[in-house]
Amino acid sequence: MDMDALKRQAAARALEEVRDGMKLGLGTGSTAKHFVELLGEKVRTGLKVVGVPTSEVTRADAIRCGVPLTTLDDIDHLDLTVDGADEIDPALNLIKGGGGALLREKIVAAASDRMIVIADESKWVEVLGRFPLPVEVIPFGLAATRAAMDRAFAQSGASGEMVIRQGKDGHAFVTDGGHWIIDAHLGRIGDAPRLAALLSVIPGVVEHGLFIGLGTSAVLAGAQGIRVVERR
Repeated sequence: MDMDALKRQAAARALEEVRDGMKLGLGTGSTAKHFVELLGEKVRTGLKVVGVPTSEVTRADAIRCGVPLTTLDDIDHLDLTVDGADEIDPALNLIKGGGGALLREKIVAAASDRMIVIADESKWVEVLGRFPLPVEVIPFGLAATRAAMDRAFAQSGASGEMVIRQGKDGHAFVTDGGHWIIDAHLGRIGDAPRLAALLSVIPGVVEHGLFIGLGTSAVLAGAQGIRVVERR
């Protein structure tokens, strides 16, 4: 079975948790896109929900699929967010942000009662860090921010190369919020909660891609079928 089919299976399983009248966070990325498309099919057959998209790309997908939208300015909490992840560890800590939407994704996840993470089995890891950690930063004072990030990595027992993410035009990738992303190639993050706390207090860091304590369950699709992992 191809990877895209596995992603759609995970999205379909998460859709089983959606109930009439729910306020939903709609994630960003290839797996989350499947969820939005399947949700749109349910909406067209009468399901009443409203969604908050985590990116302009997801907003466009939701509109195309006929999913009604709102914002966190109009409602202050969500029943459920369904989103993908770049890595998931056994504690359901995540690395997210490969698609560049980590800031809005974290705001939406934090405003939700539950977060279901949907992915194929390849995203399951024993220790986070194989996937580069995205850190959303303000361009002003970037050298000072990078130096502070380097110290944070060292204090948490991690190290690696930091690269400014490039867009398709060859210039720095710009997020929906107007910021840049530094991808930190750490290889292994032994203490993800500690690193998350250290990065969060750096003034030039807008947000980082470590999602600690936000995922409540993970739906993983693999060759042997669907596996659901609940946060302990």
